Amino acid sequence: MSEERAAVFVVDDDPSIRRSLDTLLRSVDLDVHVFSSAQEFMHAPRPDVPGCLVLDVRLPGMSGLAFQQELGKAGVALPIIFLTGHGDVPMTARAMKAGAAEFLTKPFDEQVLLDAIHAALDRDRARRRDAAGIADVQARYRTLTEREREVMSFVVAGRVNKQIAAEIGLSLVTVKVHRGQVMRKMRAKSVPELVRMADRLGLPGSA
Repeated sequence: MSEERAAVFVVDDDPSIRRSLDTLLRSVDLDVHVFSSAQEFMHAPRPDVPGCLVLDVRLPGMSGLAFQQELGKAGVALPIIFLTGHGDVPMTARAMKAGAAEFLTKPFDEQVLLDAIHAALDRDRARRRDAAGIADVQARYRTLTEREREVMSFVVAGRVNKQIAAEIGLSLVTVKVHRGQVMRKMRAKSVPELVRMADRLGLPGSA
């Protein structure tokens, strides 16, 4: 998987903060997109690359915490680094409980912010790799016939060929053929690997 250029999205209604963050982040070779409101961010096209969101808590129209909830509902999984000049413990706890990557108080230390951004980008890269891996396993699973999926469900549940044959009324030879097809199509080198794939797919009996 080639290393993609990461993007940092900044949402802050203070023009001076937007300018300073834009300058800081570009100085370390990050692709930066700045917005003055949550609405502006939501209506703008976003590159399909690893990223994170640097978000002011107090925004016009919709607060940063409310926006965090809206992003979750919309399926936007960008890690969020909150910035605030008025942070308190309950606010921080609420943001972190909802999955925020970091919560920094203005004025913030530039290196602390950069470290938080790089950690958030690493987190998003890992999420994207995991999502891509699941999509690949799903694509392989879709190539199985209904009978092969049935056999796979018994294999990951720990049944041996003789048990599977008795359970679904097939000959032992036929079960072996189906099992071999499952392993080949799923590209599984062993039963434990097939079990891990089934677990990623959320198939019953695989956990």
